[in-house]
Amino acid sequence: MDEKRKPEIVIQGIAASPGIAHGRAFVVVQDELELPLYHIDPAQREGEVARFEQALLTTRQQIVKVQQEIAGKLGEDEARIFDAHLLVLEDQALISETLRDLDKTHRNIEACFKEVGDRYVAAFDKIDDEYLRERASDIRDVVQRVLQNLTGRSVSNLSRLAEDRVLITRDITPSESAALDRSKVLGIVTDTGSRTSHAVIMARSMKIAAVVGARDATGKVEHNDWVIVDGYDGLLILNPSEQTLFRYGRLQLERKNFEKKLLESARQPAQTLDKRKFSLLANIDGPEDCASAREAGAEGVGLFRTEYLFLQTEAMPTEEMQYQAYRKVAEAFGAQPVVIRTMDLGGDKPLHWEGFSFEPESNPFLGFRAIRFCLEHREIFKDQLRAILRASAHGNVQIMFPMISGVEELEKAREVVEEAKAELRARKVEFNAQIKVGSMIEIPSAALVADVLAEKCDFFSIGTNDLIQYLLAVDRVNPRTAHLYEPTHPAVMRTLKHIFDAAREAGIKASVCGEMASDPVLVPLLLGLGADELSMAPASLPAVSYLIQHMKLSDATRLAKEALKGRDPKAAFNAAIEFYKDRVRDMG
Repeated sequence: MDEKRKPEIVIQGIAASPGIAHGRAFVVVQDELELPLYHIDPAQREGEVARFEQALLTTRQQIVKVQQEIAGKLGEDEARIFDAHLLVLEDQALISETLRDLDKTHRNIEACFKEVGDRYVAAFDKIDDEYLRERASDIRDVVQRVLQNLTGRSVSNLSRLAEDRVLITRDITPSESAALDRSKVLGIVTDTGSRTSHAVIMARSMKIAAVVGARDATGKVEHNDWVIVDGYDGLLILNPSEQTLFRYGRLQLERKNFEKKLLESARQPAQTLDKRKFSLLANIDGPEDCASAREAGAEGVGLFRTEYLFLQTEAMPTEEMQYQAYRKVAEAFGAQPVVIRTMDLGGDKPLHWEGFSFEPESNPFLGFRAIRFCLEHREIFKDQLRAILRASAHGNVQIMFPMISGVEELEKAREVVEEAKAELRARKVEFNAQIKVGSMIEIPSAALVADVLAEKCDFFSIGTNDLIQYLLAVDRVNPRTAHLYEPTHPAVMRTLKHIFDAAREAGIKASVCGEMASDPVLVPLLLGLGADELSMAPASLPAVSYLIQHMKLSDATRLAKEALKGRDPKAAFNAAIEFYKDRVRDMG
């Protein structure tokens, strides 16, 4: 068939890295690495262990080299992605399990390491948290490198990438994305993956348009097919028509103009046309995120997810280690608020410390996690609270508890705070005695008693991701139920209104730190319902700030009232889309 007459096909994926790319496709389907399998006599054990140790050493040297190259090309923040890879190499549990497997099965070390690595990947793949689930890709990347060094074989053929091509592949690891020549790659499309993967972060840093989760793209696209990658709306367009090419040419110009306006808006206060000012804060995972948050215009930190400090170590971080991390963030933001959420560990985020393990749970998302874990392990909890309190001497630090289900848990948590304060006073250590203490509202029971909780809190922060899941009994990462995850569901709208009203009655602020806060389409609903502040990923701040500056709060309030009266989630969402479009029509 003549290429010009091929029908246009649109494949919906997930928008991962903004941008539009047009060019010929380069399709890569990676092969599985073929591993030898043979018996090892006890006398050969030392030789196998030595091979394993040498492969780990070689892999470390390779990762460090890649890290240094990325630091030079893209910067220190992007280079830190490979810290996670180095931590995998140093994971004593992974190494010990491999050696135990060797002693138990007497198979060659490649087979043992592959099996243990696959178990780790499978465990992370099951975690509900999107960020943590994507760490399976990091483990897979490291395991693949070690196996290649053990066997002397390689399966990656991305080095054959021709110039000016759109890469279409099943998946791409951080190592592979780091090795790509930016001058050759127009765009990236993968069959699998999510927008939080490290490979996607690399693509964004290199300003390469990317779409992930475009199911079976590798099976539908052939080498040298003409394609368009729409990294804004998550589309792969195969064999684009002349009309589509013309439309995307105009869209590309409009997007460039709009992005300039967004960057300018991030430097201005997030104030509506009717003069209502809102604070826009950043969600961060550690001190390394402070620079990007400030550059994006964040007026503080609305959510410091401290669990990542714990999940990246082989032993519990000491009070001093935690204090240093919290202090860096406090000092980076000065008088601006830094809300530090206590560890949301357990359940779907199990620890892997030596001598410390979690019992398997049939439903970990409803299990032993977050504040439940902390109240049972008070010494671990107090270590963290003392570290946070000490950091409060260096900035406007605030404490927030996750997974609070009712007043009893909140009171117990506050009691531990007072114990930590007393211990610091006994040590004559400086801290802010009037530190603000708040609660996440992410469980329906907490939402229902928000008026009572508000009497014992200095602020609320609504975690919409979990709140919506629990309210609607929907697993948002399950492809069979994800369509039922509707932020504009009447139950969600009414629950949010109830929480905001309870906070206002008590005279405390209520912020939103879930994904709804980062979506410009949904932001007017949140503000119209009564949100005081919004906290989001730094990359989302300019777009949200721009929208706020181009809308009236009075209009958002009317939009929210209609959503509260309505019965159809889709109608409410469509109204929000129209509201958004009406206020960004001048983006070109």
